Amino acid sequence: MRYYPIFLNLENKMCLVVGAGAVGRRKIQSLLESGARHVTIVDACEAASELESIIGKGEVDFQCRKFVDSDLDGKFLVIACTSSEEVNQRISDLCAKRGILCNIADQPEKGSFIVPATVKRGDLTVAISTAGQSPALAKCICRDLQDSFGDEYASLIILMGRIRPLMLGLDQGTKHNTAVFRSLVNSNLLAAIKNKNLDAAREILKESLPEPLYANIPEMLDGLI
Repeated sequence: MRYYPIFLNLENKMCLVVGAGAVGRRKIQSLLESGARHVTIVDACEAASELESIIGKGEVDFQCRKFVDSDLDGKFLVIACTSSEEVNQRISDLCAKRGILCNIADQPEKGSFIVPATVKRGDLTVAISTAGQSPALAKCICRDLQDSFGDEYASLIILMGRIRPLMLGLDQGTKHNTAVFRSLVNSNLLAAIKNKNLDAAREILKESLPEPLYANIPEMLDGLI
């Protein structure tokens, strides 16, 4: 089965994680890092010490009890990672009936989506999936990519994010803007950032950007090199 790749906006979305073991804790942390602000955690055991740093925050609600059907009320996304296949299956079936996105940890075929291995550098996320056939291989590829994408990519994305609204503000048309953006990403700008060569970065921006934006170059590069 080939999954449809998608990136979800979890801002202000209500999420549920059932099971707060080692796998569950990783899932919870991933949700919070992705912007989820309302995460309910249900686990029949007392909260592990590893959860203490996030329990009590406004966006996290830990409930020490068994899962009940009403836990799904109002939820946008659900992750089940309990040690009980029966409970996980029940959650999966209920989510399917309600049209709720559901991930069953370690049993991808029982849920509606899988969580890929990822490499993250700031706002850059590279996702790797083997369609659930070999999570171990996905993680291996992920490790290989760690060396290929350094922190300079995070800085480049910040820079492009600063440039984009200024370019659009010039109202020079999509074709012209696309040419400028392609020129920048195909230039040596990434290398200049990686080598912390401020002079080179300035020159590359001058070569690629329209003259009206020259005065903005110092603020574009501020704090990046």
